[in-house]
Amino acid sequence: MTRHTVQAARTCALACLGATFNATVATLLCSQAAQAQSSPTFNPNVYAILSGTYANLQKNPESWRLKGFVPAGDEIGPGERGFSLGETEVGLNANVDPYFYGSVTLAVASDNEISAEEAYVQTTALSNGWQIKAGRFFSGLGYLNEQHAHTWDFVDAPLAYQAMVGGQYAQDGVQVRWLAPTDQFVELGAESGNGERFPGTRRARNSGGATALFAHTGGDMGNSHNWRAGISWLNTHAQERTWADANDPALTNAFTGQSRVWVVDGVWKWAPEGNATRTNFKLQGEYFRRTETGDATYDFGGTNELTDRYRSAQSGWYVQGVYQFMPRWRVGLRFDQLQSGTTEAGANTALAEESSKPKRTSVMLDWSLSEFSRIRLQFNDDRARVDQSDKQVFVQYQMSLGAHKAHSY
Repeated sequence: MTRHTVQAARTCALACLGATFNATVATLLCSQAAQAQSSPTFNPNVYAILSGTYANLQKNPESWRLKGFVPAGDEIGPGERGFSLGETEVGLNANVDPYFYGSVTLAVASDNEISAEEAYVQTTALSNGWQIKAGRFFSGLGYLNEQHAHTWDFVDAPLAYQAMVGGQYAQDGVQVRWLAPTDQFVELGAESGNGERFPGTRRARNSGGATALFAHTGGDMGNSHNWRAGISWLNTHAQERTWADANDPALTNAFTGQSRVWVVDGVWKWAPEGNATRTNFKLQGEYFRRTETGDATYDFGGTNELTDRYRSAQSGWYVQGVYQFMPRWRVGLRFDQLQSGTTEAGANTALAEESSKPKRTSVMLDWSLSEFSRIRLQFNDDRARVDQSDKQVFVQYQMSLGAHKAHSY
């Protein structure tokens, strides 16, 4: 038995300590260890996720805006009307040697832009539950953030993710995780990255621009129930993070300062006697709170520029439930809400807005002909705009080609 094989066995044994909940975590860890051990040296596993969407939107998506929240780029909002390619995902992964595992995930957007969602190396031979990841990866912030879009239970990301981190937060940096050798699942992690993603910006400094800390725990409640809970924190900095005024293109605003995001998440799953094949239920929710302190500059066409202090405290949450009522069929309900809070802008009274509570209710039904194909119908009652309701209908398909790596809990 090689050193790598022994380490893979130890990793699996560590995850399998205790009850059946840890079997879920163990399955993931053992799958990753087996992939790293058995993947051919010169022929990485290759897979593709094909996704497409039809959207029927009552309101013009160009007018969509989360009142009271700084816009976060093209990754937020309901997307385009009509047919669109959605996001096609192409991935390659394999062991590098007995000590490292590598993975690359490329995303092809509907506008033909290709970007690297994730590209990292990960250790496979560290002892005592330690693991190090380096490169580009989805942060351990919250619950949904680490999951690729094709694993989500709804077409779109919750409003809290769109408002607080621009849809999904990725780090270019290093992540360290530690899995405790206990019967109950306990995991601690820390990250350091360049911080260029919203709500931060890249700064011309050698030190990292963003730090994240997270902790997860979970366990079983009998043979049919299991749970996981977590808390995480992100600290990042922005240097002249600009945004334009939705009502007047001549206005340009910029924020320089510190942004902190706290997330509390929880997941509960039910399956009769642990068998989720025929019927199961998942309830999940997350609460976000973001505070920003620094300076904001209000610029009206370069003729009326004013810089003064800026402080804000904003929050958001969502809760959703997904029920598989028979093989291949699932139904889901989600409710989102944000609280813009009060903003202190000093003499920049033009940046001050009244408190608002954007909200949205979503209902979905999906059908999986097999484990590789899914068709989804979703309806949103979107009230992100002030005193306006946007009725949105989405039809989405997702098809998986090739050997795909295991999903997280």
